[in-house]
Amino acid sequence: MGVKNDRVKFNVGGRVFETTATTLANAGRDSMLGAMLDENWNLLDNGSERFIDRNPDCFSVILDLLRTGELYMPQNVPEKLLYREALFYGVLDHVRSAKWGQFDGNRLRLSRSVQGQAPGDGTAIRAGPDGGCCVAHGCMVHVYDWMLDQHNPLNLDYQRVNDVGWVDPNNIVIGVSERLGRGDGGMGLFSSHNGELRYKFQVSHENHVKSYTAGALSFSSDYKIFSSCKGRSNEYGVGVWDQVTGKQVDFFYEPLGWSLGDADKLQWLEGSNCLLVATMFPRKDNCYISLLDFREKKMVWCWSDVGATLVVDEKRVRDAIAMEGNSSICVVNEFEELGFMDLRSSAAASVRWSSRSRLMKGKMPEEPCYPKLALHGGQLFSSMNDCISVFCGPEWVLTSRLRRSYGGSICDFSIGGDRLFALHSEENVFDIWETPTPPIL
Repeated sequence: MGVKNDRVKFNVGGRVFETTATTLANAGRDSMLGAMLDENWNLLDNGSERFIDRNPDCFSVILDLLRTGELYMPQNVPEKLLYREALFYGVLDHVRSAKWGQFDGNRLRLSRSVQGQAPGDGTAIRAGPDGGCCVAHGCMVHVYDWMLDQHNPLNLDYQRVNDVGWVDPNNIVIGVSERLGRGDGGMGLFSSHNGELRYKFQVSHENHVKSYTAGALSFSSDYKIFSSCKGRSNEYGVGVWDQVTGKQVDFFYEPLGWSLGDADKLQWLEGSNCLLVATMFPRKDNCYISLLDFREKKMVWCWSDVGATLVVDEKRVRDAIAMEGNSSICVVNEFEELGFMDLRSSAAASVRWSSRSRLMKGKMPEEPCYPKLALHGGQLFSSMNDCISVFCGPEWVLTSRLRRSYGGSICDFSIGGDRLFALHSEENVFDIWETPTPPIL
C-alpha cells in the first residue's frame, strides 16, 4: 500500500486537528475518512482544511484510536455519544473491537449483568455477530444491541418460542410452537431493530402448506436455514429454507423408529456438508444423534442409547456437539461428565466417557439446569448449574471456570461477537463475559 504521509487538517466543531493519510487509511475504505483517499491511499484533495460540523471531543478520541489502535475514553466523553459519532464516521467496528480483546475462554472476565424484563425462566440466549444478543422468554424475544440497549421486544402472540438465531446483525429467525386450533406456528424472519416480520417460512407436504412447530435452528454459510419440524401428519423431520427468498428447498423426513422432529440441537458441519441432529433426554426417553447428508438423502452416521447396556447416569445424554477437527462428537450427561464418539467409524461405537472431566460432587441441586455444550476457537465449554467450565488441549483438560453468585443456575449460554452470554434461570438475568484487551506496554 503506497501511502504518502500527506498531512491534512480538519476543523471539527471549531477545533483544528492535523493528521496524515496513513492514519486516515486505518479507518478503512468503507468509512467516511477512508473515502477521502484514492485507490492508492493518497489524499484526493490536499487543499485547505476540511470542516466537519461534529463533536470535537469525540473526534479526538476516534483520531487517537486510528493512530494507536487503542481506545481511551476521557471522563468528559459519554460512551453513547462516542458510539454515535463513530457510527457517523463509519468506524464503529474499530471502536467495538477496541473495547474488548479477541475471545479466549481462559481469560474471560465478567463485564456486566443485565436484568431481564419478565419474571420466570428464559428459554434461550443467542449471541449476535456484532456483540449483541437476543433472549427468548416464553412468547417474547428481547433483542439487545452490542451496547446492550434493548430494542423493541418481539411479541409472538402467545406462541411459545422454541429457538432463535441470528442471520446477520439486522435479522433474526424465530421458531415457535403451533397452537392447536389456530393453524399457526412455524418460523419467521424478523428485523432485529424494529421487530418487523419480513416473511414466514412455510412447510409444504404433497403441494399443500402445512402448519407445524419449529424447534431447533441452525444456519449454513451458503444461506440455508435448518429447523426441526413437527406437523400434524407426516411433517416430522428437518426442513431446509433459503434465507434470502424464504422458500423451502428441502425436507428430510423422520425415519421410522428414529427422532428428528423433536430435536433439541442442530449443528451444520461446513467441512462434511452434513447436519448434526440430536434429540436428548428428557425430551425423549432415549437419545438419538445422527448426521444427515441432504445431497444423498441419507443418514450417514447415527447413535442411540436404545437397548444399550449403560448405567443410568451415562444414558442420560443432555447435549451433544460435533467436533470436526477431531472427527468426533462430544456429549455431556447431567453430572457434566464428557463423553466422546468417533465419527470415523461407520458403525457408531459406545461413548468413551472421560472421568477426568467429571466435576460434580455429592448431591444435585434442587432445581438443576441441564448442561449445555459449545465449541469456539478450539476450546470446549460446558455449563453446569451456576458455572461454565472451559476445556482445552487434545485431552480436553479443565483449564478454567466462569462463575458468579447471583441469578441461580445457567439455563443457556452462547458465544459470538467475541463475547460469552450466560442466561440464568432463577432471576432472569444474563451475564456478559469479555476478554480484556492486552495491557499497554
